[in-house]
Amino acid sequence: MRMHHGKTTAAVVMVSALALAGCSGGGDSSGAPGAAACEPSNGPVELTYTAWVPGMDQVVELWNEENPDIQVTVQTGPNGNAGTYRNFFNQLQAGNAPDLGQIEYDALPNFRVQDGLENIAACEGIAEASDQFIDWTWSQVTFGEEDAVYAVPQDSGPMAMFYRADLFEQAGIEVPTTWEEYAAAADQIRGEGGYIHNFQRADVNWFAGLVWQAGGQWFSSEDDGWEVNLTGEESMQVAEYWQGLLEDDLVSTVPSFSDEWNASISQGEQWTWVSAVWGTRHLQSAAPDSAGKWAVAPMPQWEEGQSAASNWGGSTTAVLKGSDHPYEASQFALWLNTDPEALALANELGGLYPAATAGADLEAFSGKSDFFGGQVVYDVFAEATQNVDPEFTWGPTMTQTYTDVSDGFGEASQVNQPSWRPSSALNSKPLSR
Repeated sequence: MRMHHGKTTAAVVMVSALALAGCSGGGDSSGAPGAAACEPSNGPVELTYTAWVPGMDQVVELWNEENPDIQVTVQTGPNGNAGTYRNFFNQLQAGNAPDLGQIEYDALPNFRVQDGLENIAACEGIAEASDQFIDWTWSQVTFGEEDAVYAVPQDSGPMAMFYRADLFEQAGIEVPTTWEEYAAAADQIRGEGGYIHNFQRADVNWFAGLVWQAGGQWFSSEDDGWEVNLTGEESMQVAEYWQGLLEDDLVSTVPSFSDEWNASISQGEQWTWVSAVWGTRHLQSAAPDSAGKWAVAPMPQWEEGQSAASNWGGSTTAVLKGSDHPYEASQFALWLNTDPEALALANELGGLYPAATAGADLEAFSGKSDFFGGQVVYDVFAEATQNVDPEFTWGPTMTQTYTDVSDGFGEASQVNQPSWRPSSALNSKPLSR
């Protein structure tokens, strides 16, 4: 990290935030019991399913119409960290949790170590369904354990780079394909009065996605607990890179997804957004006046010629501990996340990008987009999802980790930045591994 006389740089705060967050990790992993027998229940079954995806009740109606003896009631709650996870843990403790719950990939380990999930590997068709899902999503629900499946992948958030094709063309700036080129473009764009990106200080999951792409790991599970390392080589590489852009005033720092941020997108002040597939809809909502001016390209690479991608977001459908009907719950979870009609409706109403490989064949992902200048943008995301490292592991304390790192990033982004100076962002940056 770099030091300037008389002040602590953003890098110190940023890396310190990662180090402190790493110290907060830990906790023993529970044992890994083999899958219990999973047999159908006798007679009609009623299941409850808690989720926050818009329109999920209409998707479930498709199941209820075809399965009169297994009826599912949808309970709608706030998104996970906004209250649903807390409710799940309280309900698990009280013994009245719903049969199924929507749980994001990064939250799943927390439920696993607290023994809040049913192992449904022995339920009909579950273990055999692995080839129906993108590899990395299936590894997220098994934790590398033998004879174990703790949820069915629902959706994913492969990452790519949204960019204002018109502005790049007008300024004669090449669209970057490496992070080194990205820093050079940031310098040129600042000279045009814009910013290449916004540092998303509150979206630590976004930053984790960048570390994921670089080949880093924050957590790894061991027999007797968890290994935590938020300041490994790749994490430092990513942190120092963005710290350099912050110091040189080459990225903005407005609160992400705020009205101010939406305005910067709409008015062409931000030229790129390295984000997930769900960003396609957000951009169209946040910046409708910029229709036809955007395009999508793969994430910049640390080394030329690579094709590493990453993921930001995505959920699973888990059978919660204590369900009286794990067989029926598992069958519903599998149907919900593999049936083409269910996948199409979940995308139409809730914007889900399926984790099932069959999702790539949906009509919604095959057409040209007027907003993105006639590009078939989902082809870029389909390729990206195949290039996500399946070995990345989330830890059991992600909520606290996000809070700790976000607090540090907030300090980092508020460090007094020097006046913009051409090409300074290219100095002393670790641009290759």
